[in-house]
Amino acid sequence: MTGTAPSASAHRQAAQAAADAAGVEVRLLTTVAEFTEVSELFQVIWAAQDESSPVNVETLRALSKAGSYIGGAYDGDELVGACFGFFASPGRRALHSHIAGVSERMRGRSVGFALKVHQRSWAIDEQLDEISWTFDPLISRNAYFNLVKLAATGTAYHQNFYGQMNDALNGGDDTDRLLVTWYVHDPRVVAACAGEPEPPAETPLAAPLLSVGTDLAPVHHATAASVVRVTLPRDIERLRITDPELATRWRLAVRETLGTLLEGGARVLSFDRTGTYTIDRGEHHS
Repeated sequence: MTGTAPSASAHRQAAQAAADAAGVEVRLLTTVAEFTEVSELFQVIWAAQDESSPVNVETLRALSKAGSYIGGAYDGDELVGACFGFFASPGRRALHSHIAGVSERMRGRSVGFALKVHQRSWAIDEQLDEISWTFDPLISRNAYFNLVKLAATGTAYHQNFYGQMNDALNGGDDTDRLLVTWYVHDPRVVAACAGEPEPPAETPLAAPLLSVGTDLAPVHHATAASVVRVTLPRDIERLRITDPELATRWRLAVRETLGTLLEGGARVLSFDRTGTYTIDRGEHHS
């Protein structure tokens, strides 16, 4: 599965090209000083005032000792992005990527993409077949990044995956998560990591299942169509601050549509920049 010498060099070349394009150096982190930088960076990104970082130095040290992945992106001497994960059960040849984050000043420069392509290269060298992680399905930019730019596959929907999280990004709402799996040798993933993601398939017959009303509230639509669309609010993170009750209604609406569909065996076909999932219900929808 790990391929011949040309493919082995190709994944490293893709990782280097992504780092060069982002203007950063991406490397494995191995020292306590580096783990301290990761913990401090994640505290700035996720923690509310006076709260601790979502990961401490001791945990990162233990993960590193166990051989798991901890990568960092540097702009000169400054750590501007980091990502870490740990191995799944041995028979699966898989990594679970737990947290990835980029400093605010470097957003929009594809640092997160460079980190993930480096992580994939490392996984291939470790003879792994897949990497999985979760993300908040209500945050459009994350859905686009994971499903389109990285060509990961939506594989499950988990309700309140982490329980209540009152950090700066989750705002105390239930932590529903979409699990994605990145099949590192899939031709779609290879193309995406080379910066050439496949355009989404045309789905002209897709019917709306969930849309945004004129009052920004979720609107459900009854449809028997086999391919449906679930559209997200424009900025759920802002909504969680300005109107938490409406944000919760959106969480429940996406759970009832996208979540229920995935639990029933549906497939996410694509996600577009308008904030819309296109979903194939499959042959057995009612």
